[in-house]
Amino acid sequence: MQILIQLSLSLVGGLLMSRLAKKLNLPAVTAYLVTGLLLGPYCLGAMDLMSLGFQSLDEVAALDLISQVALGFIAFTIGNEFRLEQLKHMGKQAIIVGILQAVATTALVDSALIALHLINPELISLGAAVTLGSIAAATAPAATLMVVRQYKADGPLTKLLLLVVAIDDAVGLILFSASFGVASALESGTISAVTVVVEPLVEILLSLLLGGFAGWVLFRVEKYFHSRSKRLSISIGFVLLTVGLSMAEFEAGGIHCGFSLLLVCMMTGTVFCNICDFSEELMGRVDGWTAPLFVLFFVLSGAELDLNILSNPLALLIGAVYIAARSLGKYLGACGSCALTRCAPNITKYLGITLLPQAGVALGMALTAQQLSDGQMVRNVVLFSVLVYELVGPALTKRALIAAGEIQSEGRTSARRKNPPKAPLRRL
Repeated sequence: MQILIQLSLSLVGGLLMSRLAKKLNLPAVTAYLVTGLLLGPYCLGAMDLMSLGFQSLDEVAALDLISQVALGFIAFTIGNEFRLEQLKHMGKQAIIVGILQAVATTALVDSALIALHLINPELISLGAAVTLGSIAAATAPAATLMVVRQYKADGPLTKLLLLVVAIDDAVGLILFSASFGVASALESGTISAVTVVVEPLVEILLSLLLGGFAGWVLFRVEKYFHSRSKRLSISIGFVLLTVGLSMAEFEAGGIHCGFSLLLVCMMTGTVFCNICDFSEELMGRVDGWTAPLFVLFFVLSGAELDLNILSNPLALLIGAVYIAARSLGKYLGACGSCALTRCAPNITKYLGITLLPQAGVALGMALTAQQLSDGQMVRNVVLFSVLVYELVGPALTKRALIAAGEIQSEGRTSARRKNPPKAPLRRL
């Protein structure tokens, strides 16, 4: 009973709050996150009003499976952006921009936090500084995708953004694994090439292979069905399957092997959309089915934000440096890499702003980083930054896409129809 009431309040409350957000010209994502905060253990949940709200973070964590499934569908949807015709036009640009902006962000955050360590070693350890730099590279695909879908954004910037966000996960995984290995070596005095280089590469390779195979099998199975509802059911079943399989971990030859949920589901969507001639229509139906799931995902994300972090002055200080350096790194890294690949002026100017949101991937990395002696500080800093970025990031993404001319003025039009473009879009 308690879980059903909590889920109902999360879904209905989030949607009602989105109406208020629309009046304030804010994205629905922000409304869902605020709803989560209100239902969380630091507001309504603290009042102990039976099942009205989440009374503890453990209650929110118990519903983590919903968040994992939602991330799987988000990654599957983003994977459908990797169509061959699109990759021919901007694939090279997306790869270069995706890698360079992530590396630039890590370098800038590392520099700022290492300087803080040199000024006062008691504030933050060298290992924590290096690890936080790599976590800074991660961008939240969920918030970005939701803003794009809500406002039906379309154009060169939007297309490149979705590709870069997808690539960002793979790059961030490599950077984090290498940095965490270096941080562990700094504490233990020994460095392992297996943990720094081999294991992250194995994880990426296994994820791509599993996702590619799942996408091919999905296509083969879909061919046996012609009913739209049955094809939709098969698609949903396969995404649930890939989410489940991506949680597997095992040892092989002394190497810890695992999968990245985002990479597996992205690859499934990529392979499926490129070999299936009816994938576009099917994805439209999947999007409709997943709408309430995404609302729950963001409300639960808001509910699990730990507001106790606001009472920790040290975390707030390091968090402020982290946020400032990461924001600058994303903006300058995107500007520089876009200029290098000769992107259109609008893309060069606004892409960095759209890459600011940060959430689940970063929190997962911070959980791993807790193994460090200063791991709790890393987690606290990431929690604070996620709180800021999740509340501010979607609104900044919306403003950047409006300024680039890829979100048209809202009116009382059908939500099923795409907004007509205001002017012809320039090619990259």
